[in-house]
Amino acid sequence: MTISLEHTLLEEAKASLTSAKRLVDNAIEQIPEEQLHISLDGETNCIAVIMKHLASTLKSRWTDFLTTDGEKPWRNREDEFVDTLSGQSLLDSWDDGWKCLFDTLDSLTPDDLRKTVTIRGESQTVTQAISRTLIHACIHAGQILLLARHVAGPKWKMIWNKSK
Repeated sequence: MTISLEHTLLEEAKASLTSAKRLVDNAIEQIPEEQLHISLDGETNCIAVIMKHLASTLKSRWTDFLTTDGEKPWRNREDEFVDTLSGQSLLDSWDDGWKCLFDTLDSLTPDDLRKTVTIRGESQTVTQAISRTLIHACIHAGQILLLARHVAGPKWKMIWNKSK
């Protein structure tokens, strides 16, 4: 049986995104909840805000992915950068955004990767949308890891990206 390039691309994207989420999940387990709300200065976002923004982006982009614009009318992007979520509501939002992404990726077929979707009124291929999400998620995962390591200080334990 020959595995298509499209299937391989989809599986590798899911693996990379799973890895990024796992790194963040392992990082935030190392710090108390109140430290998720510490920013380096008045011009940077704290971990909680980055998590809220990424979760909202994922939910908007990947809800009804093939049939509606990825910038949903219900999304309030400006609100994503206000530190309003904490505790379980932050973690629930985080997990919901990723679940939306992974559920959609799991539903895609190799033929779907040849389709076109719209984000903010701009057409792009499904593979472009996946790449865009992969880049966006990994950038924010790196920010979160840096901030988590910073606020954890000497208590920080090196994270190896392996299954829990």
